[in-house]
Amino acid sequence: MLVGAAALLLGGGGLAAVATTALAGNSGPEPAAGHPHTITATTISCPDVGERLREVPRSAQLQVSKGLSSLDRQVHDAYHKMMEGSSSTVLVRLKQQRQKTIGTMVTAIAKNAKRPSYLLKMSGCTTKPVDEAAGSGGYDSTKTTKNGWYQNQPQPQDQNQNQDPGQNQGQDPGQNQGQNGGQQGQPGGPSPDDFIDITTVQPNASTPPFAAPQGNGASTGTFTTECGRNEDGHFNSDNVIVTPGVSNGAHHTHDYVGNKATDAFANDQKLAQSDTTCTNGDQSTHYWPVLRKLDGNAEQKPGAAQDANVGTTLTPATVTLTFRGSQAGQVRAMPRFLRIITGDAKAFTNGTKNANASWSCTGFEDRQLKDKYPLCPSGSQVVRTFAFQNCWDGRDIDSANHRDHVTFSDQNGNCPNGFTAIPQLVQRITYDVPQGNSFAVDSFPEQLHKPVTDHGDFINVMPDNLMSKAVNCINSGQECK
Repeated sequence: MLVGAAALLLGGGGLAAVATTALAGNSGPEPAAGHPHTITATTISCPDVGERLREVPRSAQLQVSKGLSSLDRQVHDAYHKMMEGSSSTVLVRLKQQRQKTIGTMVTAIAKNAKRPSYLLKMSGCTTKPVDEAAGSGGYDSTKTTKNGWYQNQPQPQDQNQNQDPGQNQGQDPGQNQGQNGGQQGQPGGPSPDDFIDITTVQPNASTPPFAAPQGNGASTGTFTTECGRNEDGHFNSDNVIVTPGVSNGAHHTHDYVGNKATDAFANDQKLAQSDTTCTNGDQSTHYWPVLRKLDGNAEQKPGAAQDANVGTTLTPATVTLTFRGSQAGQVRAMPRFLRIITGDAKAFTNGTKNANASWSCTGFEDRQLKDKYPLCPSGSQVVRTFAFQNCWDGRDIDSANHRDHVTFSDQNGNCPNGFTAIPQLVQRITYDVPQGNSFAVDSFPEQLHKPVTDHGDFINVMPDNLMSKAVNCINSGQECK
């Protein structure tokens, strides 16, 4: 039965189809004679150790970086073994590997900080049906978000969204074409159900996500920094924020603009001494996962085919980097070397607490999507938008999980107690893509290239005088570059 399930993999959108009764953690009674096993498309879901880190002393940073990267590689390998049909022992073996790696991280942290024993309980993984929405109870793109962009209005469902995932498993692979004649799902995702025709989506954004706050008391100015669209081809699969000091720490390829020195080994001093692609001398680092055209191009290198990311990298048509103010009042300067991540690369299995990227089409940006890729009409470009956290704790340029030092204001622009308003970065990126289900973001393989996993990263390396100029422009209601 497992051999048959693995064979379904290529014809069912590239999802891991396995017999649920053979999976560790999903054991149950044997079926009665004459009754087949139930076949369910699944992926692997593991607790996010990085999200739970609370203190990482400098002496342990490299060991923790190596550990986090190893945990991602272990899940990658386990996912592919599961797809090949070796499912009966996959989760058992994965738990053993994770126990050892997490134990090494805990020991390193404990040398100069409180021992985080709670991390040791995070070694076990489970399976997750791939037709479940990200997070418990599903995820509705139209609900109001932490940024207040969205109104709670009904949104049409994709015509394939409510089908039984087993309905297409026996079909010829060429029959499942998705919308507009696009490709079927690629190995490892995405699936046709991850796309929706933008013209069928009801408007759900009262203002575009890149618009400046308006109204009495708001700081209504903007500061835009022009850094190109990565014409020079600055790519790598490192992650200098989450796994500094480790090559291929992201296990997917990042697209960079701004600071030319950004890689896994770029410390603050190296970033401060680097040249930049920004025209105003801004040395900040901006990066995000590349968008790929799903044409089967398999570059055998880290971050690409070696990490299950297949397809030709698409160069953005435009990149706009804008800092805007606060609905509640004035903003203060960001500290130099402040690090911020928005969105969650593992949101499909982690849940949507930190999911924050947004998808749309030019000419339709009153319609924003969180968990669907937009199918844009001819002449319209795909738009990715990342609005970053706009409240800072006033102390730290980073935190152990890279989230606790920054947060979002409420809809009125008010920051939580202990936080202060800073300029809000909005990265807006557009692409010319082929028609149909033809593109996807790079991701960890078990995240199935879901749009909800999109994310953006930023390190502020603006010279202090340039940051002061930006703050003055924002607080005085000007539009500056």
